[in-house]
Amino acid sequence: MTGVSASIEGEFPQSMVAALPRSPRRVALVHYWLVNMRGGERVLEALGDLFPDADIYTHVVAPERLSDRLKRHRIQTTFISRLPRAIRWYQRYLPLMPLALEALDLSDYDLVICSEAGPSKGVILHPGATQIVYCHSPMRYIWDKYHFYRGRAGFLTRMLMPLVAHYLRIWDAASSLRVDAFVANSNFVAGRLRQAYRRDATVVYPPVDVDAFATTKPATVDDFYLWCGELVAYKRPDVAIDAFNTLGLPLVVIGGGEELNRLRQRAGPNITFLGKASFDVLRDHMAQCRALIFPGEEDFGMVPVEVQASGRPVVALARGGALETVLPGKTGILYQNDDTEGLTEAVRTFEASGLAETCSPACIANAARFGKQAFMAGMTRVLLDHGISIASPSSLRTA
Repeated sequence: MTGVSASIEGEFPQSMVAALPRSPRRVALVHYWLVNMRGGERVLEALGDLFPDADIYTHVVAPERLSDRLKRHRIQTTFISRLPRAIRWYQRYLPLMPLALEALDLSDYDLVICSEAGPSKGVILHPGATQIVYCHSPMRYIWDKYHFYRGRAGFLTRMLMPLVAHYLRIWDAASSLRVDAFVANSNFVAGRLRQAYRRDATVVYPPVDVDAFATTKPATVDDFYLWCGELVAYKRPDVAIDAFNTLGLPLVVIGGGEELNRLRQRAGPNITFLGKASFDVLRDHMAQCRALIFPGEEDFGMVPVEVQASGRPVVALARGGALETVLPGKTGILYQNDDTEGLTEAVRTFEASGLAETCSPACIANAARFGKQAFMAGMTRVLLDHGISIASPSSLRTA
């Protein structure tokens, strides 16, 4: 043996040489589906920054909806993408996704990082490869939120869900044994991972682009409250609508989704719906709102951090990721009862607190904890703990 390897062996025992961090020869990133740019896709972007040459695998992809940063990578799909109307009906093909993942040939990759909220882990690797899962959430529709989703499903789905979910739980738990390390996006999700898989996880908060929401303009706080996000049932926009119908205070709702039309019919004249808005409109409303209203239980929840980065406080349900991102009495109000009365009382408490006028510096400082560099540093530590080094320090620079 000659060269660098020989000199290393001359100075260290063979066992220590084997334990030295190595740069992976080929890296694959596996993501559940790429049909929107939301929080999970922002994490995937950052993982792509760590490994610029990584290939991306996913079940279905809508390239026109992706960022340029993601489109820089070679993206390959499973057989789900070749099924009828896959971009629109991908969720109906959920029972086939375990088969699709196991059909992927990833034998040429030394490192596979799975971005998990739908099925993405459980791929089959060669014996020397490492699989790390960054978990946004165990599949909530088969685990802790199963009864919530089933109760709101149509008749046929409600009848089929027990059988399908049972099969998926068995596969999901079994495939967790193939994972070398789990990373959770919050302590809340780490707890859910322990409950579902009996596996521990390192917590690395997702990368929030706090700089994009920082404003250099003088604070011009308006009198409206803000709700923003996808209008889906588990985020509880209905609680926000009902509470502000009672309060009579101005509420602006930004976002589209399956609940939009129903909520418009339910809302009083003090509630304004903007639908899906541009980033500039969203950022301006975040910077000018009296407070964000956040009545759902989120795994992490980037929106409260973005609003705090804008210098504004949050009124949030005291569950899930909000317990880790909102500082009670400093950057917002946390309330306990997850119903209309609970939120109504919380807004009244907020109005009496004076936080709207004093909290801006604390909000901005708190949001800084969740920036991209913190994510990059956290993931780098996880990789080093498993004997993997980042090939170049330049990969730590954000795009």
